[in-house]
Amino acid sequence: MIRRLSAAIALLILGVLQVVYGATAYVSNEKDDTLSVIDTDRMVVIKTIQVGQRPRGILLSQDMTMLYICASDDDAVQIFDIKQEKIVGELPSGADPEQFVLHPDNRHLFIANEDDNLVTVVDIGKDDVVAQIDVGVEPEGLAISPDGKLAVNTSETTNMVHWIDAKNFSLIDNTLVDQRPRHAEFESDSKTLWVSSEIGGTVSIIDSDSKLVTRTINFSIKGVHRDRIQPVGIKLDQQGKYAYVALGPANHIAVIDRKTYAVIKYILVGRRVWHMAFTPDNKYLMTTNGVSGDVTVIDLAEHKAIKSIKVGRYPWGIAIHP
Repeated sequence: MIRRLSAAIALLILGVLQVVYGATAYVSNEKDDTLSVIDTDRMVVIKTIQVGQRPRGILLSQDMTMLYICASDDDAVQIFDIKQEKIVGELPSGADPEQFVLHPDNRHLFIANEDDNLVTVVDIGKDDVVAQIDVGVEPEGLAISPDGKLAVNTSETTNMVHWIDAKNFSLIDNTLVDQRPRHAEFESDSKTLWVSSEIGGTVSIIDSDSKLVTRTINFSIKGVHRDRIQPVGIKLDQQGKYAYVALGPANHIAVIDRKTYAVIKYILVGRRVWHMAFTPDNKYLMTTNGVSGDVTVIDLAEHKAIKSIKVGRYPWGIAIHP
């Protein structure tokens, strides 16, 4: 009887620990100036937290203790302490920060300044701007190669990918892509870069050594006008099997075979899908849908949308704490 009781208590404690330490998704709501906090076990919003004005890009520190938030209308990157659940500081960012990326050294933050045509590099430890790099008109997307050698920025009006030496903070090359490039993602081997072009309606595959476009992926959805297919966010799975592309006002996620570059499926989600994040167990992909004000949960085993979670107005970015 005592053994059975002890086992029951152990299971209860384990259950409590799982609830306490379950993965948490943070969603930036651009129009509400808030973060929606989602329990990914139950897939429900458990808290809404006020942050700076017009939060868009968000990402986690490598030690998972801090969340960095682009507060675009405050011209700042805010530092949100995960444990304390509050803003504990700000980093200098340049004007109108929208997207950013953290170098593998966990020290240098590369920030796109859309209004000033700059990429600002901030040393997080010193709370100081260490470089500002001139790029094209309306810089948007940013990516860092996993080997830490290259940073890239996409400029929406110049229609280019700008290649930056991530050590010397200098511009070293440019690649012309289709109209209005929005987002960039490196493959894990740093040899290949994916870039979405919103108005061009394509995704470019670029060789990191030659800086040349080696393939262009097009999209076609039955019943959806070509002009509404506007690729933005990109996510590459850890298994090297699929790429997922958010198609904006087409309200679909494209599933792409990374060996053949063929689109194998389109998944219907919420309205004006922007960005995505994988849950730590790689079972689900969560999308932010700006116009419908919700997050769609996609079952990755079946490539099927299974739930919609209402959040704030115009959800933009998403980061998931394990």
